[in-house]
Amino acid sequence: MRLTRAALTVAATALTPALLLSAPAFAEGTATTAAVATTASDVPVGDMSDDDLRVAVLRILDVAQQNNDKAVVRAANAALDDGSPEALRYFLETGYRQAQAEDDRVAIARILGVAQQNNDKAVVRAANAALDDGSPEALRAFLETGYRQAQAEDDRVAIARILADPATSPALRAAAEKALDDGTPEALRYFLEHGRYEVDA
Repeated sequence: MRLTRAALTVAATALTPALLLSAPAFAEGTATTAAVATTASDVPVGDMSDDDLRVAVLRILDVAQQNNDKAVVRAANAALDDGSPEALRYFLETGYRQAQAEDDRVAIARILGVAQQNNDKAVVRAANAALDDGSPEALRAFLETGYRQAQAEDDRVAIARILADPATSPALRAAAEKALDDGTPEALRYFLEHGRYEVDA
């Protein structure tokens, strides 16, 4: 499992070198596709008409293309190319979940590669836990909530280091304390990515 994960991390990181040049942003895009699949229709898949099945797959495909979820795009296109109600139902009931998990593994490998570069220990720990579990639910939970929470933990540590540095200017110290007082993942990340440089500018 570790060798496979290492290979996946290297491959995913190589595909996205720009990620290594900056601190990771929260995985917003990856958290949307699963919601579409469950809210596209109130009708159970088994009761959908042929047209409803096709529309449901097309909706998932549209979001997957926006998110660059390659496995979902591939599986959705295969179902649409087949065109049979059986193929469309299989995608909605089984194939979509499997393909999304594949894309989620790639997304987590990318996050893990950047976190290792940045020595973000909480993100590395949470990403590895999700990959070790391996279930579609664990992978999705990391991308939707776990990553954000773990990154906030690492960001708090990074800001505490800034505050502990005797060379930190009063203005920078005040901005760091304000971010910690706010406490939201967004405020912490904004300070590290922008706020600290705006203070010293």
